[in-house]
This record gives sequence, C-alpha cells and structure tokens, in this order.
Amino acid sequence: MSLSANPKKFAQAVADGFVRLSPPMLKGHSSNQLKALLSNLELVRREIRQLQISLDDVEAVKQKNYRMSRLSQAELILRTYCKKMRIPL
Repeated sequence: MSLSANPKKFAQAVADGFVRLSPPMLKGHSSNQLKALLSNLELVRREIRQLQISLDDVEAVKQKNYRMSRLSQAELILRTYCKKMRIPL
C-alpha cells in the first residue's frame, strides 16, 4: 500500500495492524506526503476515539485501545523521523 495513493486508507491500515510504519519505509516520500500522512493519522485516531463501546464488551475495548496505541506509535515514529531529517511539519 502506497502513501501517495490514499493516506487515509494507509492510516486505517496502520490502525488495524496491517502495515507497520518504520523510518526506512518513510525514506522515499516527500514532505507533503508525510504531512498528509500525519494529518490522516490524527484524523483516524479522532474517529476511533469517538467510537462508543459498551464497557461490558471487553474484546471491543481491547481492540479500540490496540488501534489507538498503533496510531500513537506510528505518529511518534513519523514525528521523530521528520525531526531527524529536518522536515518541518
């Protein structure tokens, strides 16, 4: 899955655990693509946070927390990479 095709779908794939973000993966992309990915990671995280889940459904709560954790980790990796490469966000 490519960053340039649809950044929101890519962010959803990161949240679902299908794609792992890493610095070598980010290496060939422009600063505009990285900015778009960051904004879409934040957008998907907001959408997930808005989900209303019953506290009785333990599995759904765990899945929501896992997705939030994956998005937070991906955002941290992206911000660290951009800081190291001196790419303004």
